[in-house]
Amino acid sequence: MFGYEDVQISLAFSGVYLFIALILIAIYSVYVYRYTIPQIQPFKKILLVTIRVLALLVLCLILFEPILNLSKKLTLEPANLVFIDNSRSIQIDDGTNRLSTVRKIISDFSDRTSESNLTYFEFGNSVKPIGVDSIDKIDFADGATNLQDVFSELQNSEENVASITIISDGVITSGSNPYYDAINTGIPVFSVGIGDTTQRTDVELKKVLHNDIIYAETPTSILATVSNKGFAGELITATLYEDNKFTSQQTVNLSSSGIQNINFDYKPQSSGEKKLSIQLSSLKGEFTTANNKQVFYVNVLSNKIKVLLLASSPNADLTFIKNSLMRDENIQVNSIVQISRDKFQGNLNYNLVDSADVLFLIGFPADATPEELLNRVITKIREKKTPFFVTLSSGISLNRISRFGNDLPFTIAQSFSGFKEVQPYILPEQISNPIFKQVEKNPLENWNNLPPVLQPNAIFSSRVESKALAQIKLNNNVTNSPLIISSSFSGRRSIGVLAKDIWKWKLQVAPKGLDLFDSFIVNSLRWLRAGEDQKLVNVKTSKKNYSQGERIEFTAEVFDESLDPVSDAGIKIKISSLANNYETDMQNVGSGLYEGSIIINEPGDFNFSAEATVDNRILGKDNGSFNIGEIDIEMVNPVMNYSFLNLIANETSGEFYFADDYQPLLAKLKELKINSSKEKVITSEFALWSDTWLLIIAVLLFSLEWFIRKRNGML
Repeated sequence: MFGYEDVQISLAFSGVYLFIALILIAIYSVYVYRYTIPQIQPFKKILLVTIRVLALLVLCLILFEPILNLSKKLTLEPANLVFIDNSRSIQIDDGTNRLSTVRKIISDFSDRTSESNLTYFEFGNSVKPIGVDSIDKIDFADGATNLQDVFSELQNSEENVASITIISDGVITSGSNPYYDAINTGIPVFSVGIGDTTQRTDVELKKVLHNDIIYAETPTSILATVSNKGFAGELITATLYEDNKFTSQQTVNLSSSGIQNINFDYKPQSSGEKKLSIQLSSLKGEFTTANNKQVFYVNVLSNKIKVLLLASSPNADLTFIKNSLMRDENIQVNSIVQISRDKFQGNLNYNLVDSADVLFLIGFPADATPEELLNRVITKIREKKTPFFVTLSSGISLNRISRFGNDLPFTIAQSFSGFKEVQPYILPEQISNPIFKQVEKNPLENWNNLPPVLQPNAIFSSRVESKALAQIKLNNNVTNSPLIISSSFSGRRSIGVLAKDIWKWKLQVAPKGLDLFDSFIVNSLRWLRAGEDQKLVNVKTSKKNYSQGERIEFTAEVFDESLDPVSDAGIKIKISSLANNYETDMQNVGSGLYEGSIIINEPGDFNFSAEATVDNRILGKDNGSFNIGEIDIEMVNPVMNYSFLNLIANETSGEFYFADDYQPLLAKLKELKINSSKEKVITSEFALWSDTWLLIIAVLLFSLEWFIRKRNGML
């Protein structure tokens, strides 16, 4: 009917009741018009009865809430999507004529567009649809290869996608590895590999390991990993630069094993963000020198960190945490430990509270904690936004710690007497969190096999702005109850360990030579200390190093003086290099968050300053820096990533093709176009009982009845 396969009407109550109601309405209407004054013709009487029945039936239908369901089938033609790598790596001269090869493949595909129903996209910095008439105009100039966006594009697609074809060298230089995204689509992926899989004679600076946060006038190590193929025994120089100024240099004899580490001692003289780079000298015969350099940034803090430990009584947690912190010479540790109601270890010095950079609340506060001390600590956290670490160690009063209110990273819904033994379960996605960073392998296994600690019998939960890093295990069963929590919100940072006797973790791992406990405590301190003072305007770039032509993305948070998000600010970003100046604006994306971007085709170091205004009033400013094109990441790896392209094809029931053997793919796509049609059932639902027309029909019927009665002079 009208193109619909199925038409149904459903009622809120059984249709039997509607049938009974119809009979009663009919009986009532006949009874009303059985005798009329004056008497009217039988025809008019039947007409009035019919109108009355219909009017009352419409009103009755509204009470039964009828819903009309219409279903029809649509045949979705299959679409084969072709994604063409538009990054600069296609221009690499590796002897395989990448550029001409890709253009030939594109030409062959375009000839089959109609018969295989091909739809084209280009990808690099982002994914863009491209018409068949324009694919020969692709310039292969994007500064990054983001394959993750290819599959993100398909998540909300309503098309019947029969296949995905990727024409690329498979070297990902931006975004995440899309392996799982590709599998989750359930769509076969065909890959055409561009470039050579042969490893060329080359020297490469593969990676640089360093601390993101270091301290002024304190030596630190920077470890660079160098690989070489075909240059064993050759001498190269490795040079470390700070803000493009020479710092130190080493001469390296390249290893016959093909890989080796170079260790630089670096001692910053001043605080602030430092741009560091390591440059390897080039050798004759290297395939490329684009991978001989890496640029990275470190944040240099100025002074030793002043840490104050507050405990309601001497306990093992206090001793072990204090020993862990004192191992680092950049940390100055003080303590206030209560012995009894009126007695403390040493003198109770409130100046220690006022001067502390970070607080460690170890079983603090207790019922006997002096009110003045508690108020000072709360004020220090609340007004000065001092970061803190809290454990529920011996002597703590859950009632008094609730005085910290919203400053705690957790809430306590109910509290009972006693304790329960719990083990930590680090969430897999959190193992890369800097708080858990350690030297040993298998950190997840080490953490999840720690001995149980004691957690108060209470219902704990993370605040909305907090993040659960570890949950508890009870009898080897993981629960949703948190054990370790971190919070970073509105300039406030805190970490909570919701248990006591965490010193047992140290004893468990010490015989194995692991520094898990010490690393956890020191890393927690560094993470807490790294929190920036809350700024009303906070603008950052998505990363520090960009390729030439890659889109520079800015994000911003804007708050008013009450730290409420501001969504109507105007933000202008001014960008400058040694040669030029640029400007761009940011757009609000909701709840005080802003986004903006710009493409700059100029290499070098850039500084930016951002200014947010509301009603012509400056709300705040921020600044930062980034680098463009000093390292062309698209030219760093000149080898096709065969392993990835082949894996993603095999795991999705697709196939991998080399660039000189892709012809069978064209026939495969034609076959998929013929055999992959799908039927989609579209169901439309209309709530008739809420439709205004039902009420209008009822009113018109009653009006018609009244009109006929009046015309016949009826009472």
